[in-house]
Amino acid sequence: MTRHRLLRALLFCGLLLLLSTAPAQSQTPIPGVNIQVGQAGSPEQVATTLQIIALLTVLTLAPAILVMTTSFTRIIIVLAFLRQALGTQQSPPNQVLIGLALFLTFFIMEPVWREVNQTALRPYLDKKVSQQVALDMAARPLKRFMQRFVREKDLALFVGIAKIERPRTIDDVPFHVIVPAYIISELKTAFQIGFILYVPFLVVDLVVSSVLMAMGMMMLPPVMISLPIKLMLFVLVDGWNLIVGALVQSFVTR
Repeated sequence: MTRHRLLRALLFCGLLLLLSTAPAQSQTPIPGVNIQVGQAGSPEQVATTLQIIALLTVLTLAPAILVMTTSFTRIIIVLAFLRQALGTQQSPPNQVLIGLALFLTFFIMEPVWREVNQTALRPYLDKKVSQQVALDMAARPLKRFMQRFVREKDLALFVGIAKIERPRTIDDVPFHVIVPAYIISELKTAFQIGFILYVPFLVVDLVVSSVLMAMGMMMLPPVMISLPIKLMLFVLVDGWNLIVGALVQSFVTR
């Protein structure tokens, strides 16, 4: 009986609390959203509508732009190779690897984005330059960043495919030409780093497999022995510090 009385008292107190806060909640303004579809009454309305559509299109392509024109591609591929070389399956999970790659990308690209903000975004918001001029100014820092890591062979490939004149400076290279050249250059660099990462872990797997074969333990999976050894060695050498530091320095020092 005591438990039932206590439960009833708690329910009564909760009801009083809800009734006391109901008027305050009813007075809280709730924003409304109104979307109307109709005919445009002037050319300015049509232009505004087209600008909104273009903005939404750019926002949908923003993840692809972030992946393809920054250091994200190399970082996430190297981290994926590292996880496979360790043999830890889904640890660290994809969310952790992507989050780490994103924050490292923000750290590496901060000088580039700061220059874009100062030379393109702020003048455009202050109505000092037109939209086309702002886009051209924003593309220059990204081009200079990608130029530092793109291979001449890859750039020449897409210049030849596009059938344009040989550019004299990086400003003469169209944005749609340097981006795919930069991507395949980053893919090759990431695979080279991944191969180097695989070698020491492959040596551990071979040694463990040979020892188990020599001891006659052919029914024991080598991964059960090699995985703890690889994790121990990786922790002892402070592997995350070395790999992340090397990745960041590969973009900063050049």
